[in-house]
Amino acid sequence: MSFESLGLTAELCRAVSRRGYDTPTPIQARAIPAVLAGRDLLAAAQTGTGKTAGFTLPMLQRLQDGGGRGRPVRSLVLVPTRELAAQVHESVRAYGRHLPLKSAVVFGGVGIRPQMDTLRRGVDVLVATPGRLLDHAGQGTVDLSGVEILVLDEADRMLDMGFIRDLRRILDLLPARRQNLLFSATFSDGIRRLAGGLLHDPACIEVAPRNTAAERVVQVVHPVDRVRKRELLAHMIGREDWRQVLVFTRTRHGADRLAEQLRRDGIGADAIHGNKSQGARTRALARFKSGQVRVLVATDIAARGLDIDQLPHVVNFELPEVAEDYVHRIGRTGRAGREGTAVSLVCVDEHRLLRDIERLLGRRLPRVVVEGYEPDPTIGAEPVRPRRARAGGGRSGTAPSRRRRRRVA
Repeated sequence: MSFESLGLTAELCRAVSRRGYDTPTPIQARAIPAVLAGRDLLAAAQTGTGKTAGFTLPMLQRLQDGGGRGRPVRSLVLVPTRELAAQVHESVRAYGRHLPLKSAVVFGGVGIRPQMDTLRRGVDVLVATPGRLLDHAGQGTVDLSGVEILVLDEADRMLDMGFIRDLRRILDLLPARRQNLLFSATFSDGIRRLAGGLLHDPACIEVAPRNTAAERVVQVVHPVDRVRKRELLAHMIGREDWRQVLVFTRTRHGADRLAEQLRRDGIGADAIHGNKSQGARTRALARFKSGQVRVLVATDIAARGLDIDQLPHVVNFELPEVAEDYVHRIGRTGRAGREGTAVSLVCVDEHRLLRDIERLLGRRLPRVVVEGYEPDPTIGAEPVRPRRARAGGGRSGTAPSRRRRRRVA
């Protein structure tokens, strides 16, 4: 199967080829014809399956077929985080390089006036986070009355982050007649309810079983005492000569502290989380991608939407409190058919979290004790305080509070 056989134009196929792709992924093979046919779409696909091209390519073709008007916005892509917004917009620009269409991206954490100027000049495709889009709508700098195609990308994460009220406000600004495309990592009950009120006779696509970890990711657990986790991480990076490692912590403070400790160990590291300015986050990601630093320490929210080619290693320095986040974390590696490794450093306090993850995956993860870092059998687990998943960020870094949500987006 080729992209040409899916009905894409020569201009789009040329842009796809320039990015080094010649064979559609399963989600692309099923989504592209459905979108080209004008159908609403409900698609579940894990990260790294090529879903961005699965909606971007047919969306651009449908806009091209209709002729560029420039203003108002003709296609709106809503995403939960700044990093994902930037990544999707980069794909729109790359795939649409041979088309007479204008695109823009708007998100919080940066100045709003340059975005206003861009929107006033008119765009065909707008990629946005919900909070900043509503800021523009409130100031009258964006016209959504002509939207022909609405895309909700990573809709499950938008629900988890509490954006449902913002989504409803945005939907009220859109014309009733439009094509709706909803992409999610899973078909959760919340997603099905959202889809029921949004989609009309949708094509339904599910290319991976619910909450299945990437098949090409090798997963291993290293039992270790909590106080020796940083020492073990530095040991593995040095011993295996890991050149590019994405490390997850639960909290923003923990991410900053770990990055600083690794730098003291002589390992180049940066931290990325919701308290960092957008400029700092962009610079840290650029340094990581270019190889200037070997380690990027991230919280779950900040890492959502990161697209790093051929990322070989993901490390769970701390296990997530919500088991589904483990799947999203390790999905950063093993993308687009490539192999990857996901390592979890697990102390006695995290055994319950590990059991939750294994119950979700439906299998036991292999344990490998690293020589010299054996856990102390006399150390008992501290009581785990019950916490409501997704109930506001506070210090956890896993979800923003309602008061601060727009700044995180």
